[in-house]
Amino acid sequence: MHNPQHWYEYGLARAPGLIRLALEWRVPLEFGAAMLAQPWLATAVEGDGHPVLVFPGMLASDGSTGPLRRYLGGLGYACYGWGLGNNLGPRDGVLDACRALLHEISRRHRRRVSLIGWSLGGIYARELAKEFPRRVRLVITLGTPFTGHPKATNAWRVYELVTGHRIGAPDLHAPLRKPPPLPTTSIYSRTDGVVAWQCCVERPGSSAENIEVESSHLGLGLNPLAWYAIADRLAQRQGNWKPFERSEGARAWLFRDPGRRGLF
Repeated sequence: MHNPQHWYEYGLARAPGLIRLALEWRVPLEFGAAMLAQPWLATAVEGDGHPVLVFPGMLASDGSTGPLRRYLGGLGYACYGWGLGNNLGPRDGVLDACRALLHEISRRHRRRVSLIGWSLGGIYARELAKEFPRRVRLVITLGTPFTGHPKATNAWRVYELVTGHRIGAPDLHAPLRKPPPLPTTSIYSRTDGVVAWQCCVERPGSSAENIEVESSHLGLGLNPLAWYAIADRLAQRQGNWKPFERSEGARAWLFRDPGRRGLF
């Protein structure tokens, strides 16, 4: 009998192709669409003031999440960036700083904190929620590869270079598949040019869901559909979480069924 060398051997092992990668040039158009969609985005339910901590993607800084945080702040949430400069992975001191920041924000507001993470930042959000479930309200990830083959991305070599971590170590990647023990939403795109979208799909459950949007990977945090979905998820009353309802009104044609068959 064949014994697989790695836990992910039978998982998806193919990064997005050149066509999807080329579509990453859409980022300026997506941000422009978010600006034009402000009247529609402003119709989102007003926030209840609870704190929201946003983690940037690999190599990115708080500047990349600034537009999203300003939008959410306009809805009434208390938004925070991670304040650690460019995200170069979980280097020495980074995770401890994230833990301290989560505790500080939670104590300051005397409320649970919603965590949002873009790409690699979503791994931080998920793992912090697992470690401190009593301090976290919910988790939202944007194009975060937490399952499947860890090399099913066009950025794995960059990840190894900037983090110093070798891709494929079972003890590093296998635990990432487990979802946090609280409401978790994965927002992803089937036209993601950096990460294989199948690696961003959570197994639906009583407190876990997937929301698909049409977006590039680098534009997910600037995409108006993603912003609207995030605002909808944050607006839910604590302890009364329900899956995203995509069959009502314009949502039926703006948000596609994440459970459908096919690659697109």
